[in-house]
Parts: sequence; structure tokens; C-alpha cells
Amino acid sequence: MCWVMVTFPGLFVKYVKIQYTHFFFHVKHTNTVTIKAGCCQQQRNTILSRGRKHILLLATTRTGSSFVGEFFNQHGESMFYLFEPLWHVERMLASSEEGNTGTMVGDVYRDVLQGLFLCDFSPLERFISPSPQEHVTAALFRRESSVSLCEEPVCKPVIKDVFERYHCKTRRCGPLNLTLAAESCKSKQHHAIKTVRVRQLDSLQPLVEDPRLDIRIIQLVRDPRAILASRMVAFSSKYRTWKTWALDGQVPEDDEEVKRLKGNCDHIRMSAEVGLSQPRWLRGRYMLVRYEDIARYPMEKAQEMYRFTGIPFSDKARDWIVRNTQTTQGASGIYSTQKNSSEQAEKWRFNIPFTLAQAVQRVCGPTMELFGYKFVHDKNTLVNKSISLLEEKVFY
Repeated sequence: MCWVMVTFPGLFVKYVKIQYTHFFFHVKHTNTVTIKAGCCQQQRNTILSRGRKHILLLATTRTGSSFVGEFFNQHGESMFYLFEPLWHVERMLASSEEGNTGTMVGDVYRDVLQGLFLCDFSPLERFISPSPQEHVTAALFRRESSVSLCEEPVCKPVIKDVFERYHCKTRRCGPLNLTLAAESCKSKQHHAIKTVRVRQLDSLQPLVEDPRLDIRIIQLVRDPRAILASRMVAFSSKYRTWKTWALDGQVPEDDEEVKRLKGNCDHIRMSAEVGLSQPRWLRGRYMLVRYEDIARYPMEKAQEMYRFTGIPFSDKARDWIVRNTQTTQGASGIYSTQKNSSEQAEKWRFNIPFTLAQAVQRVCGPTMELFGYKFVHDKNTLVNKSISLLEEKVFY
């Protein structure tokens, strides 16, 4: 029994099981369907023998995912890391009627991730605006956050009068050649992608079961009260309603903003419940990590994550963690990957009004309980750093 890849016109890639005797075959039917098949066990064995790992860091906004993603981005020359490639997909689908169906969006996200893990940038190219010309683009979101995209041979000379918003910071590079990026990807031993846009873990089952990949999923979570406090600063204009409620002292639970918060918490919790239940397709391939634990014990947690992925913990990654978890306040901007980690874990407690903390507890209670975040019942407890709001909990 093996998997067959069926490619339909456009983007989508689906897998079905069939029984066959030949190792490989390729059949075309008119211009509508292409079918490719290969011996699954042979493909799986080939990949495992090379030891290539594919790491997917799942999170939501303001959970410290940029910081944690650097643990892998800074691994060294054997790692190919991409920062939020699904930003382009979300942006385009949000402006089209197609983007209204949650299941459809999840499928698109999955298939783009699949292509990228296989070093195929063509599915992503369809969503980059303006469209790449001959596979060259100056518009890739946060290119500078990927070491691999800012080093030779991907980094090419600057082209005069071509503006690249997310240009490399460590050296001057011209527009990104996605063909060269794909070649660099193929030359790397391991691949990692960070995303805050996948809402349902179970939508990734076909990706995890792809015999060409050896996926490890790390889900990063954070106290929902801390997330709200951080979003009110980072996305100030979008959270004016919450600021008004903070002044008024009342939060109407039937408001759409509150319902949206509850929906976000529910999606995070349901994904975690799937992962922690260890279904057969995820067994040994899912890990849950709290940001608070990383902030308190960055080196220990990094070691645990590397051990889980099966990738050696490099000296370069260790050095980066040491340098970037003991910084001064001035070095930590809204999107900074430099954190005084011991302070970051508690900072939100002094930034969120007690009224809003209570509102989060009411609508995100089940999520907080699952992840071991303690409730507060008065303002003094909220701001008392000697009282921990974190249960000691192991997620295996």
C-alpha cells in the first residue's frame, strides 16, 4: 500500500492510497489531472537515511514565536529557515471571496507548507504580490528574518532603483531569486518554518503523513492574558475597543471582539488537545511548549526542543541564546528577538487592567486550565510577582 500524489490544476495537492507493484509511474490524463506515485517505504527510508528533519513551529501572534524561531534560524549552515511565508497567502485570500471558508484556507496553507518543505516555491509564488518576474521578487515578507535567504549563494548584488522593503540587514542583497532559494533549501540538511496562521492542527494530517517528509510540530502557547496585553501595544489601532473597556471598567461578553478572543482561545486549545492526545498520525511528532517556560529556562527548553526534533543542538544556537536572553531593556522592541527572558515572562501583569484580565479568564478559562495558567481574583494578586501564575506542568 502506498500514497499517490494527485495534482489538480492550480494549487492543490491531494494524497490517496492505492495498491500497486511498480516503484514509480507517471500518467497524464488530458490537461486536467496529473498522477504521480512512488514506493512509500522506499521514499521514507531514503529521507530517513539522510536524516533530514522538517520542523513546523505553530503559534499565534504575540506568543514569542519570532524569538523561539531564532533557536532554529541560528542553528547554522545545515538549517534552512523561513519566517511567516503564509503571510502572503493570508493577505491574498482575505481580499477574495475564496478566503471566507475556513476549511479551504487551511487546505491552502497546508499545501503551500508542503511545497516549501520540499523546496518548491512555486505554490507560494502564486500569492506574492506583485507577482515575481522570472522567479525574482523584491516583496517577500520579512526576508531579513531568514539567515538562509541573506547568505550566499542566495544573496546577489543589489540592483539599482529596486526597492526591497524587507531587505537583508546583515549584508546588501538584490531582489530574492526564488530559484536560488530553492537550490539553497535542497542543499540544507534540515528545514524549519515558523507560522502564526495555521488555526487547526488536524488540517495538517496529510502533511505529516507525506512519506517524503519527516515532520516535527512544535506548538508554542502563552497565557491568553499576556497575549491580549501584548497585542494592545503591538496592534494599538485594532484594540481601541479594549482600551475603551479598560477605562469604562466593563467588558460586554456578547461583543464581537470578545467572541473573537474566545474563538482564538478555543482554536488554540482544540489544536493542543489533538496534539496531546497523540493520535497515530502525530505520535512522536508533536510537542507543546509554553512561552513562559522558555522565558524562564531558555537553554533547557531549547535543548528539549532540539532533542524532540532529532537535530543536534549546535554551538551557534547556544551562543545566540546566551547573547539574546540577557539583554537590556533598550534592546527589546515590539518585534525584537532579543529578550531579557526572565523579565519578559511577567511584564504583562503590570500592563493589563484587572478588568480585562477577568474578561480573558471568563472566555478563555478552559484554555488557561489546560495549559496551567492560574486565575487571579483581585488586582493585588495580579501585580504581585511573588505569586506565580504558572502551574508546574509537563506536556508529553
